[in-house]
Amino acid sequence: MTNLISFDEFKKTEMKVGQVKSAEKIEGADKLLKLSVDVGETSPRQLVAGIAQQYAPDDLVGKKIVVVTNLQPAKLRGVESNGMLLAAFTKDQSKVIVIDPGQDMPVGAEVS
Repeated sequence: MTNLISFDEFKKTEMKVGQVKSAEKIEGADKLLKLSVDVGETSPRQLVAGIAQQYAPDDLVGKKIVVVTNLQPAKLRGVESNGMLLAAFTKDQSKVIVIDPGQDMPVGAEVS
């Protein structure tokens, strides 16, 4: 195995259940969607996710997802992303599935 991390390093990762409030394609980017996600904070977070070839924006609205909430912000195609959604994907990325914590899980619930 490569890239092993300690349990203490893993504990630094903060993940929460979020609910997608809106989703839209990013102009000029075939693979990217801009999402507004409620993770139980005072205002929704903006995320950029490379899932546009597998998910239509309308299919994501209302969906519960798992979000890594303590990543440093990053800009993708000029759009700021304040977190990362968790997804499973095949090695060639021909299939991508967003991790679903279940619709009964409340927004803001911690994931570990």
